[in-house]
Amino acid sequence: MKNLLVTGGCGFIGSNLIPLLLESGAYRIRVLDNESLGKRAFLGDCDIEFIHGDLRDRETVRHAVQGMDAVVHLAADTRVMDSIENPEYNFNVNVVGSFNLLMEMRAAGVNRIVNASTGGAILGEVDPPVHEGMVPHPIAPYGAAKLSVEGYCSAFAGAYGMKAVSLRFSNVYGPRSFHKGSVVAAFLKRVLKGQPLTVYGDGSQQRDYVYVDDLCGGIRLGIEQDVSGVFQLGTGIPTSVNQLIDAIRAVVGRTHDVEVNYEDFRAGEILHTYCNIEKARQELGYDPQTRLQDGLVPVWQWFLDNADRMAA
Repeated sequence: MKNLLVTGGCGFIGSNLIPLLLESGAYRIRVLDNESLGKRAFLGDCDIEFIHGDLRDRETVRHAVQGMDAVVHLAADTRVMDSIENPEYNFNVNVVGSFNLLMEMRAAGVNRIVNASTGGAILGEVDPPVHEGMVPHPIAPYGAAKLSVEGYCSAFAGAYGMKAVSLRFSNVYGPRSFHKGSVVAAFLKRVLKGQPLTVYGDGSQQRDYVYVDDLCGGIRLGIEQDVSGVFQLGTGIPTSVNQLIDAIRAVVGRTHDVEVNYEDFRAGEILHTYCNIEKARQELGYDPQTRLQDGLVPVWQWFLDNADRMAA
């Protein structure tokens, strides 16, 4: 059985990943989270060790990595627009915090990390599909920070013999995402409240929406496969915001109206991005199965079932 540290494990992805890993019976899990977004309660009765703490606190990180076989690094300040407003905070959380983690892993002899990264924000406005061989051109501080963390993961792999996998997530959606600001969660929350959706631009901008269970399967492969490097995790399927809204309308049915307000495009946001996942297919065995229309059904049901919780 492997001892696994999950940073940011109380968040959306962590709260889906950890039950999956525990169910396999192959992992003992320790979670490090400052509970700024996710809460320990989001993990329910999962049998884990929990440390309340921040990656910027070197002593806390030192304690968290002791006795671990591997780390899944999910903790981050992830919002692009917030990073434009406050780039220093984004840098300190994402770059300094991740550097602290790598340094303490090295000191403790923990030689495997799966780092949550991003594709579109790192590569900038390039012709899709995006892939691992493209030259990065981040256009917001968040993308620059994530690129820096990828660089340090690569450097620690090259200099110190770590196995370091950086997984560039596309737009992830799924249950347990009520505290997320990502587009699917934001739209569904507004539908529940009877509020119109806000679209910045004309709705033609494209994203690659991957269901959280498929993504978590990719993370587990990153832990278990003997590889290092950068991998795109998505579906490879472009979907416009307007197509997403049509899919949401089909799922919520006649019980909820879906009105849309269109506003000006926002600076710093990518217009069109989706990914080529062939490298992940070939080297990790990654194979996402969930169509957007199918994945939205359990997500909408989860939001309906937890409407009171979200209002609290």
